[in-house]
Amino acid sequence: MRITIIGSGNVATHLAAAFKNAGHKIVQVYSRDMQNAALLAYHVGAEAIDNLDQIDHLTDLFVISVKDDTISSIAQTLARYQKLIVHTSGATDLQTLSVYTNNAGVFYPLQTLSKNKEVDFFTVPLCIEGFDETITKQLTELAQTISNNVYRVNSAQRKILHLAAVFACNFPNYLYGIAQQLLAEHDMGFEMLRPLILETAQKVQTHLPADVQTGPAVRNDENTMAAHLQMLNNEQDLKAVYSLLSQGIIKNENDGHRHG
Repeated sequence: MRITIIGSGNVATHLAAAFKNAGHKIVQVYSRDMQNAALLAYHVGAEAIDNLDQIDHLTDLFVISVKDDTISSIAQTLARYQKLIVHTSGATDLQTLSVYTNNAGVFYPLQTLSKNKEVDFFTVPLCIEGFDETITKQLTELAQTISNNVYRVNSAQRKILHLAAVFACNFPNYLYGIAQQLLAEHDMGFEMLRPLILETAQKVQTHLPADVQTGPAVRNDENTMAAHLQMLNNEQDLKAVYSLLSQGIIKNENDGHRHG
C-alpha cells in the first residue's frame, strides 16, 4: 500500500519502519515540526511535510498517530481526499473518524514504544477495527504483513484494553521509579532489582498473575507491613500507595480471585 503517516512520535516511528520493512511505500510523513517530519521521512524514504494542504492525493491510507485531542481535527481535514483513514489510539472511539468518513478504521498497536528502542514488530499485538467488514478485512490483511498477532477489537473493548494496559505497564513502571528512589536514598542501585523484575514478568507469561502473587500482603504478614509503613512515615503519598496496594492484594487472596 501507499501510506502517509500523520505524526512523528513513538508509534508513528515504529509503524512507519514496520510498513517500510514489509514492502509498503511510505509516501509522506506529516508533523507540525518540520524537523521531526524530516527525520522520520529520511529513515523511511518518504517526503516530509508540515502542512496538510501538501498531502499527496495518491496515498491509499492515512495513518493518524498523534495526540488523542487532535485526531478529530486532522481527520476532518483528511476526509476530503476520500481515502482510507485510521488512527492508532487505544482510548479513542472509531466514531471520532466515522463522523467525517465511512472509509475509516483503527490500527492500534498494544505495546510500549520508544523511538530509540528497537522492537520486533511481528510480536506486537495489533488491534483492528473497521467501519464495515470490507475495511476490517483490508486492515487485517495489512496488519498481518507486519505482525503475527492480529486481533479484531471493537471500540468498547479497546478502551478496556487500554485501561488494562495502564495497570499492566504504566503503573508498574511508576512503581519501579519509586523503588529506584528508595534505593538511591540509601546508596544502592536499581540494577539490584532488575533480576527480580524480570523473574516476575516471566512468571506471568505462563501463569495467571493471582497464582504467582508473592510478598508480605499475600501472606498477610502484618508485622512486616507495619514495619514498612513505619519506614514511610515521612512519605505520606508512598504510604498511601503501599497501604492501598497491600489491601488490594489481601482482598484478592481472601476472595479467591484466581480466574482467567
